[in-house]
Amino acid sequence: MSKVNLTNRKTIHIEWGDCDPAQIVFYPRYLAYFDACTTGLFQKAGLSKREMLKTYQIVGIPLVDLRVSFKSPSRFADTVIVESEITEWRRSSFCVHHRLFNKSVLAVECFEIRVWAVVSKTDPERIESKPVPREVVEMFSAGNNNRPVRQKPRRKKQ
Repeated sequence: MSKVNLTNRKTIHIEWGDCDPAQIVFYPRYLAYFDACTTGLFQKAGLSKREMLKTYQIVGIPLVDLRVSFKSPSRFADTVIVESEITEWRRSSFCVHHRLFNKSVLAVECFEIRVWAVVSKTDPERIESKPVPREVVEMFSAGNNNRPVRQKPRRKKQ
């Protein structure tokens, strides 16, 4: 039996401000959509961005590699659906695959590599990668009930 990846679906209504003068989505807007979809994917797994930053002391999950294929335009007033999933976990990075559908037709496909990043211990002006915690990876498994990361239990006062 093949492993099923956690998938998030986000519906986006194309607004006037997303488009160029020809009323076609201006390509950088797709990257903003996909960034929001990555955040939505983590939320579906049970990790809000604020919680990730606080719990794991990361500065974020910056994009380090990107490949996008534009297959069909989306226009003002279209409603599109983006399906996002993490297709590979590496030691300190992971691959995100986004598929944007317009009227059930694959219009844009995007492959991202993102890094689990922290402030560098040797130079506080820089960031560096850190291994993705096993518990984070497990939150994206097929058996996940999409529960948030458990905080350490508080001691009861006596």
